[in-house]
Amino acid sequence: MPAAGLSTAHSIVEPTPLARRIAGTIVIAYAVLALIPLVWIGLTSIKSPPDSISYPPKVLPWVDFEPTIEGYCNLFTTRSRQTPEYIASLPPADDRCEALARGKGMVVVGPSNYVPRFVNSVVIAFGSTVLAVVLGTLAAYGFSRFRVPLKDDLLFFILSTRMMPPIAVAIPIFLMYRELGLSDTRLGMILLYTSVNVSLAVWLLKGFIDEIPREYEEAAMIDGYTRLQAFVKVVLPQATTGIAATAIFCLIFAWNEYAFAVLLTSGSAQTAPPFIPIIIGEGGQDWPAVAAGTTLFLLPILAFTILLRKQLLRGITFGAVRK
Repeated sequence: MPAAGLSTAHSIVEPTPLARRIAGTIVIAYAVLALIPLVWIGLTSIKSPPDSISYPPKVLPWVDFEPTIEGYCNLFTTRSRQTPEYIASLPPADDRCEALARGKGMVVVGPSNYVPRFVNSVVIAFGSTVLAVVLGTLAAYGFSRFRVPLKDDLLFFILSTRMMPPIAVAIPIFLMYRELGLSDTRLGMILLYTSVNVSLAVWLLKGFIDEIPREYEEAAMIDGYTRLQAFVKVVLPQATTGIAATAIFCLIFAWNEYAFAVLLTSGSAQTAPPFIPIIIGEGGQDWPAVAAGTTLFLLPILAFTILLRKQLLRGITFGAVRK
């Protein structure tokens, strides 16, 4: 029998302790499974080429293998094999990468193409994200606040462009870009990724703007604001969480996109995703260099997501609970 004054009733909304433990276990298990590939990539980047393909795998640094920066050196430099006599005639190596190369009978002859490809990824991904978010915000505001003829049909058409598989339009886009001179250009890739992402931006941001009461804008316009001023000073500050969440989703797509990058770029505008898999080492694929390139490629998007994590979480759950 429960003690007097104590209730055994529990909320139907608040989860029970058992449910919380089960949910926590599932979340932790999922996080561990999701992190295993990332940890493995990071470990591979500090292995030597023989250790990276050894069997059974070498997992623990300083226990199973000795960490080395050879993968990062191979990623950022171009090397050439030379005779022992030529290497012996050279002055002492002035950095660690040169010393590692000479230890394998090679010399560093210059930088690799990874840095320019990485810069291309930054410019194209962030440029297309900014354009997509700006255009998506304006279009979403128009759909949310004005009477647009055939609004539902237009919104469905905009969304359908996002559903289209890239391979279905790859050849027409390739031919069109070749005629317009946009092949292998940063501008061409920015415009392409913007056109793909703007549909997602419109749909996400329309939902956020719909949740902002119209009365706020009407009050601002009664006080003398124009429609544009009310949009900038009233709507945009309240839609910040939605804009941040939309920017993250658009950036992730543009940052990771592979199919169009392979088809439309090969030189000056090539991004990192199609470049990393073709890093060739002596005698075949240089897996530590590939892992090093992948690890560095993950860092900007990881940092961007962490910086905006609060806005992302608020944006995803925005409007889920109505008062």
